[in-house]
Amino acid sequence: MTDRHELTRHSAVALRALLQAREISAVELLDACIARIESLNPYVNAITATSFERARLEARAADAAFARSAVLGPLHGLPIAIKDLEETEGILTTYGSPLYRANVPARDNTLVRRLRAAGAIVVGKTNVPELGAGANSFNPVWGATGNPFDPRLNAGGSSGGSAAALALDMVPLASGSDTGGSLRIPAAKCGVVGLRTSPGLVPSDRKPLGWTPIAVVGPMGRNVEDTWLQLAATVGQSDSDPLGYPFTMAPTMDGRALTDLSKLRIGYTEDFGVCEVDDEIRAVFRRKIEFLRGHVAVCEPVEVDFEGAHRCFDVLRAEAFVAGLQKAYETNPELLGPNPRANYEMGIGMGLADCVRAHADQTRLFRHFQTLFDRYDLILSPTTPVSPFPWTQPYLKSVNGVELENYYRWLALTYVVTLATNPALSLPCGVDHRGMPFGLQMIGAFRGDLTLLDAARAFETLFASSDETRRPIPDATKLRTSDVDLKSIVTHPPVFDAVAPSNTSASSSTSAV
Repeated sequence: MTDRHELTRHSAVALRALLQAREISAVELLDACIARIESLNPYVNAITATSFERARLEARAADAAFARSAVLGPLHGLPIAIKDLEETEGILTTYGSPLYRANVPARDNTLVRRLRAAGAIVVGKTNVPELGAGANSFNPVWGATGNPFDPRLNAGGSSGGSAAALALDMVPLASGSDTGGSLRIPAAKCGVVGLRTSPGLVPSDRKPLGWTPIAVVGPMGRNVEDTWLQLAATVGQSDSDPLGYPFTMAPTMDGRALTDLSKLRIGYTEDFGVCEVDDEIRAVFRRKIEFLRGHVAVCEPVEVDFEGAHRCFDVLRAEAFVAGLQKAYETNPELLGPNPRANYEMGIGMGLADCVRAHADQTRLFRHFQTLFDRYDLILSPTTPVSPFPWTQPYLKSVNGVELENYYRWLALTYVVTLATNPALSLPCGVDHRGMPFGLQMIGAFRGDLTLLDAARAFETLFASSDETRRPIPDATKLRTSDVDLKSIVTHPPVFDAVAPSNTSASSSTSAV
């Protein structure tokens, strides 16, 4: 265990076991992660503000707790990176916006507080689009996050920094959030797991509209068991989230019955009937389905009625941005970037009739979608409609020559599922036609998060048996030859390693994609 690189390659679950057996120390693991960050982060710009010195103090305290056989949380001693939309006490939290360039919160939000209480050690923040708006993680504060497989290409968003950091073994755990696909899209593009949780399963206290189900927080991991581990530390009711409900789960998947793939009923769709999908991605998806077909009981195409889904999502998304950005826009709209500003201005142009119709449409879509689970255990689709494109291209403008209406329409494969509110997970499933990671979107039954994770673990085991479906691993040696300037859009360099609490904390009601 002396090779730091080899140490960081272990899964979070394996590292947890090594820590508990005292075969490694929390300080040793943290030092390995810091070394990995310092070695590789310059090539992808995944980690933004850091908290190394505080993390070292916490790692020493974690080792002392191990030594005295204290009662420990499920994440005790494990380093974690936190998405830069979450407030972290004493650590610079910018939301990717110049408005919050010097924001150092005085307290953790509920998600981070639960992770720390479980024993996780926060090493730093991960990069996002400005105010979480978009699926390409670049902003004028920190610059762009490059894809670990090719830093000229985008890592997805808005949890792009978290996904890239995980893919390169910088940290064993990282947090994310999802409105239109922010956990699933970067997971797909970087070859890791991202789980969009059922609304309320993991409490979120940064939503200005607490009753909306479209924005959630959730875990990312390099595999399904790591994703479960982080989820277990964060679930359960909180008075900060009106959608929350009581929930408990074991910290690991140990002892859970393995899902019998031969009994699973799978329905699949390339486009949900309303999404534009690149022809080559369709062909890749068909290959993955053919591989899977012989291993399950039922595997057949489904017709999904998502008529009206695009306008419905437009309105619900705009509501959240109006609620979160009204003060900033009315103070000085020029301080908002083009994506957040476009969302706000779309929202203020809508009326009560638009909102009522959108909520009614979501109810209709929800009810119809749930009927599919009378016949199927899971619904599968591609996670994204195209292979990763250059991060210098802010968003996808067309698919197969069809012009898209706005900067987030290319996220439709994930945001239509958001409207249904079912738990959804992106699972690595080999590579696409360009040799980049391909993510399979797996959708579970209503409130069926744990059953979905069980099935995903079974798929993951099956996928590891074939070159067609095995999780791809980025080549760090090749990455180090890159000379891509990922910080070319930064207007002023931010403070790094900001660890002291201050009174500059601001409350930003950010969304994610």
